[in-house]
Amino acid sequence: MQKINKRLLIVDDDSEIRELLTFDIAQSGYIVDSAQDGAEGLNKALENNYDLILLDVMMPKMSGYEVCKNIRLAKPNVPILLLTAKGTIEDKTQGFNCGADDYLIKPFEIQEVLLRIRALLRRGETSQNQNTKEVLRAGDIEILPDSLEAVILDKKVKLTPTEFEILYCLMQHINTPVSLAVLLDEVWGYDSNEDVRMVRVHVGGLRQKIEQNVRNPKYLHTVVNVGYKLTPFGSVEG
Repeated sequence: MQKINKRLLIVDDDSEIRELLTFDIAQSGYIVDSAQDGAEGLNKALENNYDLILLDVMMPKMSGYEVCKNIRLAKPNVPILLLTAKGTIEDKTQGFNCGADDYLIKPFEIQEVLLRIRALLRRGETSQNQNTKEVLRAGDIEILPDSLEAVILDKKVKLTPTEFEILYCLMQHINTPVSLAVLLDEVWGYDSNEDVRMVRVHVGGLRQKIEQNVRNPKYLHTVVNVGYKLTPFGSVEG
C-alpha cells in the first residue's frame, strides 16, 4: 500500500460506520483521524490541518450542518463531504448552503466514497494553488481566485469553493451552453446522472449571489435540457 500523504477527518457518531470508513480509507493510503460527535469533530477540524473532512449530519452535541458552517467560516478552502441518510433535495440544499462541497447518501459503497474523496482532493489542490487559475474578466463580471470572490459591477461577493469552480468553468465558455455532464466533470471530477440535482442546487446558490433578480436573470441562464450559459455582458433571457 502506498501512502498518499493526505490527512482526512471522519466525523460520525455511528461507531460501526466510523470504524469501517477509517479502516477502508486508511487501507487506500490516507492518514485518517476520527471523531464521534459534532463538538469533537469541530474541535479537531479547527485545531488541525486536514486535506478533507467527511461529516455525518445527524449527530449529538452539534449537527453536521452546524459543524460544516463553522468549519467553512474558519477554513474556507478545506473540502467537506457530507455523509448522511437524509437525502431529500431540501436536506441537500441545507448542506450546500452551509458550505458542503459534495453529498453522499447512506448506505453507500466504499468505492463511491473513495471516488468522491479523490475528486474533492483534486479540486482542493487546485484551490490551494491558485496560481493555476487566472483572474478572469468579461463584461460586468470578474472572478478573483486568491479570495474566491466575484466582482459584479464593482460589488464583491464571496463564493463557496464549489460556486467559484462553477463560475470559473462558465467563464471559460462565455455565451455558450455548458452541459450538466461537463460541469460535473470539470467541477467535481466525475460524471453521474444521479448528481445533476447537486449541480442545480449549487447553481441556485451562485445565482442568488450574482443576480439582482433570480427569476429574470441577467447573467446566469438555464438552457433547457442542456445545462447553463453565462452572459457576462448582460442579457435577459426567458
